[in-house]
Amino acid sequence: MIWDVLTGFEPALLVAFIAAGLLLNITPGADFVFVSASGMRGGPRMGMAAALGVNLGIVVHVTMAAAGLSAILLARPALYDVIRYAGAAYLLWLAVQAWRHADDVQEARAAQSLLRAVRRGFLTNVLNPKTALFIFAFIPQFTDPAIGPLWAQIVVLGAIFTVFGFAFSLCLGAAAGGFAHVLRARAGLLNRVAGVMFAGLAARLIWD
Repeated sequence: MIWDVLTGFEPALLVAFIAAGLLLNITPGADFVFVSASGMRGGPRMGMAAALGVNLGIVVHVTMAAAGLSAILLARPALYDVIRYAGAAYLLWLAVQAWRHADDVQEARAAQSLLRAVRRGFLTNVLNPKTALFIFAFIPQFTDPAIGPLWAQIVVLGAIFTVFGFAFSLCLGAAAGGFAHVLRARAGLLNRVAGVMFAGLAARLIWD
């Protein structure tokens, strides 16, 4: 069924979908800032690990969209707010941790393992209900009832979106880490920058 759905899409539609997805990934947002900050703080591998975590979160949102669960967030504003505030609190915790260890160069270099970076990226993405709502609103625009079941189309398009987004975020994390390597002597400054970025994301999540 999945293969039938994939081959049922018009090539021009898939190209337009991929282009739109890449454009949205390039536009700075919560995931963009988180991957960049992680790479700046811990180097290329840490940035790429954060990218992996973020995209694992996107897989969860795509699965929710395919199951129709994201509609619940639209119907229940109170649940949306609970998740939104939980995400903001987590980002504030990251900001405090980055600022506390700003002057400890060794801590700045090894404050988090690669596994922890993956986990933080995952939680940062999953605890952002705007990601779920965006995916739920964006992907269905490219579906066609004549091709097959809606859930199968969302799974296929979501997989494409995730693959290309993952490739971009991996490059972003590696590039940010490369700059961090050049500025390794300024680890304290990078940690403070990361802290400010995380705090800014929390504020944006609350007040947007």
